[in-house]
Amino acid sequence: MTNGFAIGPYQLANGLVLAPMAGISDRPFRNLCRRLGAGLAVAEMVSANAALWGTPKSVRRLDYRDEFGPVSAQILGSDPQAMARAARANVELGAQIIDINMGCPAKKVCKQDAGSALLRDEARVARILEAVVGAVRVPVTLKIRTGWSPATRNAPRIAELARDAGIAALTVHGRTRTCGYDVPAEYDTLRAIRERVALPLIANGDITDPQQAKRVLDCTGADAIMIGRAARGRPWIFRDVAQYLASGLLPTEPPIAWIHELLQEHLESLYVFYGNHAGVRIARKHIAWYCRRLPGSAAFRERINRTDEPSAQTSRVAEFFAACSETENQAA
Repeated sequence: MTNGFAIGPYQLANGLVLAPMAGISDRPFRNLCRRLGAGLAVAEMVSANAALWGTPKSVRRLDYRDEFGPVSAQILGSDPQAMARAARANVELGAQIIDINMGCPAKKVCKQDAGSALLRDEARVARILEAVVGAVRVPVTLKIRTGWSPATRNAPRIAELARDAGIAALTVHGRTRTCGYDVPAEYDTLRAIRERVALPLIANGDITDPQQAKRVLDCTGADAIMIGRAARGRPWIFRDVAQYLASGLLPTEPPIAWIHELLQEHLESLYVFYGNHAGVRIARKHIAWYCRRLPGSAAFRERINRTDEPSAQTSRVAEFFAACSETENQAA
C-alpha cells in the first residue's frame, strides 16, 4: 500500500517517513533510518529567524552534506516573508523538499504564534503557504495537527488551503495542540481530509508497530505514514513495517548481537558528527532507547550516564550487550 509514493518529482522507495524530532532526527539518525527502510527522513526543524542560524545547533541542522536524498528540511516561523527566505536558504544549502511546521505543540513555539498556534489563524496559514511555495522551485510539504483544540478541529479546512496553495503533500498528526500527547491519536479527521481533498496524505500519531501501521492506512486512506517516537532506539521499525505491509507476516525480533552492532554504528556516527564531547552526551539518550526492553536496562542507564569518553561508553555498551546475549543464549 505504501509503494509508489511520490512528493513532487521525487519517487520514494515507499511511503514510510521518519518524523522530524528536535534533538533526535539529526543526520546520523536520518541516514540510519533511511538505510533500514524509511523512504524519507525529515530533518529537525530550523527557525525562520536567520539571526539564530549561527548557533552550533543550527549550523549542524543546516548541514545536509552526505545525506541520503531527497533531503527534506523543515522550517518553523510565523512571518510569511521570513519563512520564504528560510525556504530559499535551505534550498541553497541542499534541501530538495521544504516542510512547513504547523504542528509543534511546544509552549515556547506557540508563544511565538508558530507551530500549531498557526492553526488558529487560517488567513495567516494561507499567506505563509503561498509565500513559501512561491519562493522555491522544489516541492513544499506541510505538517499539522488536527486543530488547536478538540472544539476547533479545522484540519480539513487547512488541507483545502494547502491544496489551493500548491502544497505537494500534507502530514497530519492525529491530535490537537491542547491534547499534547496525553490522549490517543484519532484518525477520523484524517479520513475526513482524505474524502475532501485530493492531496498526498501522510498519517502520523501512535504508529508503534506494523499492525498499527496497517490499521491506520486502512482507516484513513492515507498514502503514507510517518513514524516518530516509535523509531527511537528501534530504527528497524521501518523495515518491519515494510515487510508486514508487503507480506502480512510479522518479522521476528532481531538478535541482541545485531542490535549491539547497529547501536555501535550509530554511536560512531554521533561521535564523528558532534565531536567526542557532545557526541557522548547526545548518545546517552539513544543508548537508553536501544536498551529499554532489555533486562537490567535501568541500572545500566545510570552507569552509562556517568561515562564521558567514547571508548569507555562503547566498552560499557559492549559489556551490557554481552551479558544480555548470554542470557538470551541460556533462554534458547
